[in-house]
Amino acid sequence: MNQPCRLVHGEVLGERYVIDRVIGEGGMSCVYLAEDLKLPGKMWAVKESLAEPGTQKAVQDEAQLLIKLSHPRLPRIVDYFHVQSTGYIYLVMDFIQGMNLEKYFRGFRGNVNPEFIMELTEQLLDVLEYLHNHEPQVIFRDLKPSNIMLTDQLEVRLIDFGIARSYKQESGEDTVKLGTVGFAAPEQYGGRQSDARSDLYGLGALLLYLSTNGKFSEWITGVERHIRGDLPRELVPVIRKLLQYAPEHRYQSAAEVRSALSRQQPVATNRAGSQPGKVAGTLVAAVLGASSGVGTTHSCIAFGHFLAANYGRVAVVEMSAKSTAFTRIQEIAEGGRLGAIRKFEVNGIHFWRQTARTEVISLLGGSYDAVVLDLGAYRDSDRIEEFLRADLPIVIGSGAEWRQHDVVTLARMLSRHPQPGRVYALPLAGEETIQEMKKLLGTNNVQSLPLQLDPFEVQDSSREAFSRLFQEYLPTVERKRRFRFRKS
Repeated sequence: MNQPCRLVHGEVLGERYVIDRVIGEGGMSCVYLAEDLKLPGKMWAVKESLAEPGTQKAVQDEAQLLIKLSHPRLPRIVDYFHVQSTGYIYLVMDFIQGMNLEKYFRGFRGNVNPEFIMELTEQLLDVLEYLHNHEPQVIFRDLKPSNIMLTDQLEVRLIDFGIARSYKQESGEDTVKLGTVGFAAPEQYGGRQSDARSDLYGLGALLLYLSTNGKFSEWITGVERHIRGDLPRELVPVIRKLLQYAPEHRYQSAAEVRSALSRQQPVATNRAGSQPGKVAGTLVAAVLGASSGVGTTHSCIAFGHFLAANYGRVAVVEMSAKSTAFTRIQEIAEGGRLGAIRKFEVNGIHFWRQTARTEVISLLGGSYDAVVLDLGAYRDSDRIEEFLRADLPIVIGSGAEWRQHDVVTLARMLSRHPQPGRVYALPLAGEETIQEMKKLLGTNNVQSLPLQLDPFEVQDSSREAFSRLFQEYLPTVERKRRFRFRKS
């Protein structure tokens, strides 16, 4: 476009969206922040693009397609305008707070956490699989760092659909060659139509870029020498296959890539064939309450103290921004003082209050031997992904008859995500209740937790129960340590 943004502060688009300011600008578009007059306080991102003569119908069809897309990794596109007098088109979509991957990457000087790269890959495969399985199939075609937004919790959003298109079976090649040099597949520059495999090439280019500290995005002779040594070396053949010149020589679907990665990466969880107590990297136990008031935080603290007798460095992490439990504990532990630093120590264990996902990924990068994630109650938690990826996912529920429904309901919601190691722990539940819940939940991974008055001082009865709970993850030799909560 090479033209300045047309809209100015205070201008109203479509009698509804008040332009606040420009928040993004590129060669083909401009993005504004706008307030919704019908929903005061609601802010949207408005993307402005110039439609080429004769392409208005195609652009309108594409906009209608994008409006129908619905996926957590995609911003909602809620409105569309075509201003006939100027030829400009406008897409109104979710305003994503955070920063793009390019800025995030530069902030780390190209040396981002290895766990971050693998988590990013999984999220991108998730959204690409959705787009490619959509009817009609949608090809993103420009998977570059500046088009990937990261929320404050490091969750991915693809933000620029300016060159996304639906795949047309009868078309021989793309009419317009678009994409960012270095990240776009060879076929996007002519010869054949781009398809799902083009996006997979873009994924490979992005992975290579991140894996070489930003030095390479194309597979050339000797590039392996520049791939970071702290990444799984098994990742190299996956990237190499993604970057094959001919589409037929690449992986053919996002599902194939995911399958290849799961076969080649060391599995962090203790599944069949792994050795008890042998977890690659940090042991992660994620604790999710079936409802509020069942003792989720109480259990997390007790778990943390129990694990500290078996692991050197242990952290208990509060992942709910609304929770105040760790704030109260920090005030007691530090004599009423509460500074800006959200990490504090009690009896040799680190507590992290109101922790964002950004920090959690850093914590899992080797800072601790074991981490307990307090995810809070299920209905108040937006951290279900942490639960699903944990080595030991634990659901805390009530054994009371009138609250058993909460546990069963949560189990049904989680049934779409198979987790062989998921455990249901019911404080104070009797043996009869445990047997009944095993039948209702369809699993033997249900156990009772005894009365634990002080979570900072693990009693013998609790220690026995926790040993059963964590039995596959405990080192052979247990280092005995006793703790008392300092109330100074």
